[in-house]
Amino acid sequence: MAEFKLDGRMKVKTLKEKFKECFGSTLRVYKSASCKGAFADDDATLASIRAEGAKGGELVVKGNIKVGNFEKKVAELYGIGVQVANADDSKLADNEITISAAGK
Repeated sequence: MAEFKLDGRMKVKTLKEKFKECFGSTLRVYKSASCKGAFADDDATLASIRAEGAKGGELVVKGNIKVGNFEKKVAELYGIGVQVANADDSKLADNEITISAAGK
């Protein structure tokens, strides 16, 4: 099963590329945990856009985690919003399916 590690030193662009490569689905990364407003800058690190008070750290992402749980975990750790979309980024994935299933 595909998996990768995510930490504060990773750039937004790298995160999106690794996510697509591992799971086939698209990852949208926002500046705020609410997923409202602007997308995060591709050249920013996760630590640089992390919300004040968010603890950061490392997260191992596996394909069997549900979309909603993954989005919630990233918001808790980094204070940033992410949304999983289908492979061609035309619609958001259902929160009840796995991130691997979202890319199919």
